[in-house]
Amino acid sequence: MPLALHASALPDDAVEVGRILDAWGVKGWVKVLPHSSDPEALLAAKAWFLQVPEARFRPGFSVFSGTVSLTVDECKIHSGTIVAKIEGVDDRTLAEGLRGTRIFLPRSSFPSAAKDEYYWVDLIGLNVLNREGVALGQVRDLMATGPHSVLCVEYQLTGEDGAVSQAERMIPFVAAYVDSVDLPGKCITVDWQPDY
Repeated sequence: MPLALHASALPDDAVEVGRILDAWGVKGWVKVLPHSSDPEALLAAKAWFLQVPEARFRPGFSVFSGTVSLTVDECKIHSGTIVAKIEGVDDRTLAEGLRGTRIFLPRSSFPSAAKDEYYWVDLIGLNVLNREGVALGQVRDLMATGPHSVLCVEYQLTGEDGAVSQAERMIPFVAAYVDSVDLPGKCITVDWQPDY
């Protein structure tokens, strides 16, 4: 069976969840670098959307252009990494051709998060307020620090000369500091002061 790549539009709610690192074995499997330490959505997906690698990862990539979709026959954890068998990729050469491609999934296909657990992608862009209602900024990113995650909150800082610049504050994403997360209201309430 030939490589079954289908030109496709990227879903509106697409999230980049990983990257194909290399071929794995000689029967067409690929090794995947997930962007999450808990790649449940990636493992459960039966279809992936791929985009060409960024130029720094694969100069001269020519397997496809734009966005394609494909069917995943099998995806599993093996020796601490993720490996997958893609429909129509039956030898190492075809698998090597996909090296560096970016894997996307629709956010709507992710498994439901448990109570008081959140996907990072859902927190990015939320406004952060403290208990007194003071706006502390907007979540630009999250950072894993081992025992817990940290909110990277971007805000505007006005200097003594009146010049406005972007600044960042780091707030541990733990119950001791985070009072509530209101996804529909796009707001996180924290026990944090602007001068911390």
